[in-house]
Amino acid sequence: MNFKNKMLRDNALKGKTIVVTGGGSGLGKAMTKYFLELGAQVAITSRNLGKLQTTAEALESETGGTCFPVQCDVRDYEQVVAMRDAVLDRFDSIDVLLNNAAGNFISPTERLSANAFDVVIDIVLKGSKNCTLAFGKHWIDKKEENKTILNIVTTYAWTGSAYVVPSATAKAGVLAMTRSLAVEWAKYGIRSNAIAPGPFPTKGAWERLLPGDLAEKFDLSKKVPLRRVGDHQELANLAAYLASDFSAYLNGEVITIDGGEWLEGAGQFNLLQDIPEELWDQLEAMVKAKRNKS
Repeated sequence: MNFKNKMLRDNALKGKTIVVTGGGSGLGKAMTKYFLELGAQVAITSRNLGKLQTTAEALESETGGTCFPVQCDVRDYEQVVAMRDAVLDRFDSIDVLLNNAAGNFISPTERLSANAFDVVIDIVLKGSKNCTLAFGKHWIDKKEENKTILNIVTTYAWTGSAYVVPSATAKAGVLAMTRSLAVEWAKYGIRSNAIAPGPFPTKGAWERLLPGDLAEKFDLSKKVPLRRVGDHQELANLAAYLASDFSAYLNGEVITIDGGEWLEGAGQFNLLQDIPEELWDQLEAMVKAKRNKS
């Protein structure tokens, strides 16, 4: 079985404009690439304009599509509005908002500062809220219909998980917003759905979460009944379907794509109970050293 096979037919997203937050790398980049291959115009956003420009150039070269990089810190509502308007100036309209920007720490909660907790809440929950409000208000004001909000959450948004409490808290809020607006904004022609991915390792994010040999010691694929992690194309296939008109009757849903992981053991990072205090000290030092280098 080839997990890298592409699901939708050619031009399935032709004529659509999609905005992907956190689109410069990792899963955001993988989803953006497939959207472009299916004929969509895509704007990608993050705080790092240099990385966005490099990604956009590479994806345009690979796909022949149009990828527009826009610098934006989703924690700042005014920047989000400016980003939305820049995309509208370039493409005239926006059809899909994909809230993908995220931040996370793996740590015992008592070791986190209040500021560290806020960083995750602000990117994940406040950032998703800012983008959802800015785009939703525009669509409603202009009476534009057939619009989609797609949020990337996690399975621990409803189970909770030890050692990623800020992320679990924020993702739970995003999931509640998804379901609430699915009802409230349906009358405006706006659908709201979410994807809850299991382990889909990306070099940058997973190295920051599980530095050194920790990723090997705590192999998350062992918690998945299928005994493997997800391929990025599998997630991109699902995201493309939910962004397309083929999913026009799906609203207020969260679709889990995790190989059955959460059913085998709720709380994705609960297995980190086995880490002794001295190892947490080492991990903290490694994370700080990495942060100082970047």
